[in-house]
Amino acid sequence: MAETQGGSGQRIVVGIDGSDGSVLALRWAAHYAALLDARLEVVMAWEYPPTFGWAAIAPDWDPAADVGRVLSDTAHAAFGDEPPAGMQLQIREGGAARVLLEESEGATMLVVGSRGHGGFTGLLLGSVSANVAEHAECPVLIIHGSKEPPARP
Repeated sequence: MAETQGGSGQRIVVGIDGSDGSVLALRWAAHYAALLDARLEVVMAWEYPPTFGWAAIAPDWDPAADVGRVLSDTAHAAFGDEPPAGMQLQIREGGAARVLLEESEGATMLVVGSRGHGGFTGLLLGSVSANVAEHAECPVLIIHGSKEPPARP
């Protein structure tokens, strides 16, 4: 990876959720960030479930901290102990599609996996990837399958 990523002023935003598909999306996003000398912004969103008001929760539950652990674990799964230089990790409260659309404003590209943790097995697109593909104002790269990005020379 480039030592000084981000010098071009371009931004690659990637949405992750801890799934295997999001690990692969993160690797592809890093690949394009290196090619373009763009800043890599890794975003994970969280929100309280719709039935949250009906459930009793532990008073010390911190969903942002839980998401932070998943975010760190996903970055480690993608890159081990050698993350791309300048990679920025962000945790945002809100629905994943809305958060990614907001974060991608002015971005060079938005990268997501085709399917995350939710939904039905076998669908080509999950609801988040379909939503951002339809509404993003920047190009959207949806990673499908298991092909790894090419190695950097």
